[in-house]
Amino acid sequence: MLAPKWYSPWSIASYATAAILVLPLFALIAQSMLPDTEVFSHLLDTVLADYVVNTLALIALVICFSLLIGVPLAYLLANYHFTGSRFFQWGLLLPLAMPSYVMAYIYTDWLEYAGPVQRFLRATFDWQSKQDYWFFEIRSLFGAALVLSLVLFPYVYLIVKTAFKEQSHTLSQAATMLGKSASQVFWQVSLPLARPAIAIAASLVAMETLADFAAVSYFAVNTLTTAVYDTWLSYGSLTAASKISVLMLIMVFALMSLERFSRNKQRSYQSRQQQTAKRLTGYHNVLATSFCLLVLALAFMLPVVYLADMAWTYHQQAFNRDFIAFGLNSLTLAAIVASLCVLLALIVVIAKRFNTRIGGVLPMRFASSGYAMPGTVLAIAVLIPLTLLDHGINDYLLSLELSPIGLVFTGTITAMIFAYTIRFIAVAIGALESSYERMPPNLDQASFMLGSNRLSTVLRVHLPLLKRGALTASLLVFIESMKELPAALLLRPFNYDTLATYVFQYVSDEQLELASLAAISIVIAGLLPIILLNRSMEQYQH
Repeated sequence: MLAPKWYSPWSIASYATAAILVLPLFALIAQSMLPDTEVFSHLLDTVLADYVVNTLALIALVICFSLLIGVPLAYLLANYHFTGSRFFQWGLLLPLAMPSYVMAYIYTDWLEYAGPVQRFLRATFDWQSKQDYWFFEIRSLFGAALVLSLVLFPYVYLIVKTAFKEQSHTLSQAATMLGKSASQVFWQVSLPLARPAIAIAASLVAMETLADFAAVSYFAVNTLTTAVYDTWLSYGSLTAASKISVLMLIMVFALMSLERFSRNKQRSYQSRQQQTAKRLTGYHNVLATSFCLLVLALAFMLPVVYLADMAWTYHQQAFNRDFIAFGLNSLTLAAIVASLCVLLALIVVIAKRFNTRIGGVLPMRFASSGYAMPGTVLAIAVLIPLTLLDHGINDYLLSLELSPIGLVFTGTITAMIFAYTIRFIAVAIGALESSYERMPPNLDQASFMLGSNRLSTVLRVHLPLLKRGALTASLLVFIESMKELPAALLLRPFNYDTLATYVFQYVSDEQLELASLAAISIVIAGLLPIILLNRSMEQYQH
């Protein structure tokens, strides 16, 4: 093996890549330290405290609801066989494909005063008006938390189910021999052992809730995410938006620290002696199947049927020039971002392959840091250096008495491509790193002994073996880019839309039927990563 050198071309390229991708984060922090603005002082004196309280309350509620749904499902499917359990093993991941703003629209349509649920209740119990009964207000913080929980509980289900499966069956056997019932084994043995995994899942749910813009905006719940959006688009204050963004980043890093701490702790609870699933019979079997079916119906099946019916009914209006044009925009943008992410990810993972010391690992870690940033925060971070670059180029051209070229970075899709690349390159790095881990180092040594240098080793040995990983990485980034909304809303050029912004616009106008085909397209695109995830889980289990 050749000795690693920090000044090798691969190392220099990986550090340059990481520096470009991390630059917006440092620019955001620097911008937030600029002198106070009237906008931020006004927000601080009036509504910022409410935004923080709403954000924390929303996170707490979503975590509670997600745990209440996800933990029982995880325990059932990790420990028991029952009717339909093989389907539910992967079927309960399907809600991840549903955009939260589409779910917000559908559940508001069903549960508001004029919706079918309340109409049915009034007809059944002969209630005449709203004063005759109580029904919770769906357009509220509680409603937003409920809808987000239906979309995010699969994170809890997936992570906690793995933890339950990895628990040693001898522990539950010992508890049973000591006279403990099944419920006592769950509360006193299985659940305490799964606490690190529950903490990891809760921190991921919290980060996703913090990043959500569309659903909370639809429910008119003011959170820090909506504050960043409003501060930039309504007040035009980049400094105030940066200060709020840094506040959100502090929350993100706190949650990431909790996740890291819990992940390290989880390793001490893992066992090679996995649980053996038992067969449920009688009413236990019926109850388990009904519970899983109810959750899946509420979180995925009924909303998809509603969307499909809407798309069929309004297909003539929904299939129009805008749908085609914005669909092509999304496909083009996603293809560019996927290609760029795979190319840059290859640079940092190859550099790490040739230098496994801290000097080779650091660029990869820095390059992956953008994935945890909420879309609105990332958009503000990207705007800062690109705005400076635009103004710098135009000022320089004017100094040469040449015509300015306009906003070539912030006025085009360049800013979107940059932001998407920062956000999703971690997905590509993860897929390629996983492929590299399956490639034995002996291959490199054999190549060097035959006289190849690092470049020819990469071209003739690594890349042919990385093809599948690169394809998976590009596919995952492509799908994520198709669905991205918050960054697109803040960075899209004038008169430019993607399918996600197109659907959100009609959701906001209470006219989802006119964008129902686009919404279905986004859901179908979101199913692909779930299928890949399920396939990789099956391979891992076998």
